Amino acid sequence: MPKLLPLILFLLLTVSCKPGQDPAVTETAQSHPADVWLAEQPIPITAAVSPRSAGGPRDFYSEGDYWWPDPENPDGPYIRRDGKSNPDNFVAHRHAMVNLSKAVSALVAAYQETGDQKYADHAMKYLRTWFVDPTTSMTPHLLYAQAISGKVTGRGIGIIDTIHLIEVAKAIQVLRDLGYLKGGELATITGWFDQYLTWMTTHPYGQDEQMHGNNHSTWYAAQVAAFATLTGREAEMQLARQRFKALLPEQMNEEGGFIDELKRTKPYIYELFHLEGYSILAELASTPEDDLWEFTENNRSLKKGWAFMLPYIEDKASWPYPPDVQNFDEVPLQTVGLLLAAKAYEDERMMQVWKGLKPDQNSPEIERNFPVRRPGLWVD
Repeated sequence: MPKLLPLILFLLLTVSCKPGQDPAVTETAQSHPADVWLAEQPIPITAAVSPRSAGGPRDFYSEGDYWWPDPENPDGPYIRRDGKSNPDNFVAHRHAMVNLSKAVSALVAAYQETGDQKYADHAMKYLRTWFVDPTTSMTPHLLYAQAISGKVTGRGIGIIDTIHLIEVAKAIQVLRDLGYLKGGELATITGWFDQYLTWMTTHPYGQDEQMHGNNHSTWYAAQVAAFATLTGREAEMQLARQRFKALLPEQMNEEGGFIDELKRTKPYIYELFHLEGYSILAELASTPEDDLWEFTENNRSLKKGWAFMLPYIEDKASWPYPPDVQNFDEVPLQTVGLLLAAKAYEDERMMQVWKGLKPDQNSPEIERNFPVRRPGLWVD
C-alpha cells in the first residue's frame, strides 16, 4: 500500500487526542493534546458502589441499558424499551472504565509519539489502580454486569461492557514492546487479562455471549482476540478466528447489511458499531495464511459490509432506513475501524472519507458504542 503511507502518516499526526474532560481546558493551552490527562487521576472501580449490586466493591456492576420501570407495575421487574437508555441506571463503573480506556490510550499514544516518559508514567497510575492494587483493582470477571432490576443479578451479555478494555490491552502491548513495561508489573497486569480471558471463555456467561449472535458475539470475539494477543494464548486466538468465520455469513444479508442490526431502533449506529467490531477482530486475528479481511463465504465478507455502508457514511441523508431514535446527529464519526479497513483494502476512497470525518464523541452513548479511539496505537 505505498500510495497510502504518506496520507496515513499525515492523518495520524493530525488526529486529536482530546478527552473532553474539562471544557475550560483547550488544546491550544497544552504542549500536547494528551497533557490534559496528566492533571487527571484514576477513578477506581471502588469509588462508587450500587446498593442494587449483588457483588462486592471490587466487582464491576452495570444495568441493562434499555430496561425501565414498568408504568403498570412500578415496583415490579423492569421492562425493555429497545434503543432508549434509562438515565437512572447505575453507570458509574462503566463511566470509570471508559475513563480508564480514554486516559491510558491517549497517554500511551503520546508516549509512543514523543518518547516522553511522563506520559507512560501517568498511564501506569491507571494500570496499577485497575489491575495491580489489591484494594482498588477490579476482580477479573463480569458476574454482575447488565443486571435487570427484579429479574437477574447479571447476564452474559454484560461482557460487552469490557469492550473498553480492548484498547487498554493494546496500549499495554505497546508499552511492553517499547521496553517500558516489564518485569513483575508486566506479569501482574498481563496476568489479570489472562484470568479474565479464562473466565470469559469458560464461564457459562461467556459461553452464552459467544453464541448470543448479533454484535454481542462479534465484540466478544474481538475481546478474545485482543486479550489473547496480549497474553499469547494461541488457542483462544484460533477461537476468535473461528467465530469470525461462523458469524459473518450468518449475520449479513445479500446487500452487505447486518440483518439483526437493521431491525433495531438505532440501525445506523448499530451498523457502524458492528463493522467496527469486525474490523478490530480482523486486524487482531488475521495472519498471512488466514486473512480475515479477505474472508468470503456465500458472497458475504467484511469488505462487502463496508461497501454497503460507505455511501451512507459519505451521505447520511441517503440512508434508506428509519433514522435512529437517539444520537443520530452524532454519527458518522472518524473511527479506527474505518481507517483499518481503508488500510487493509488499500482503498483511497475509504481513506478520504475517514479523513473528512471528525473523531469527536459528544455523548456517553457514543463513547459507549465506539471504544477504540487512538489510530496511532493501531497503525504502524
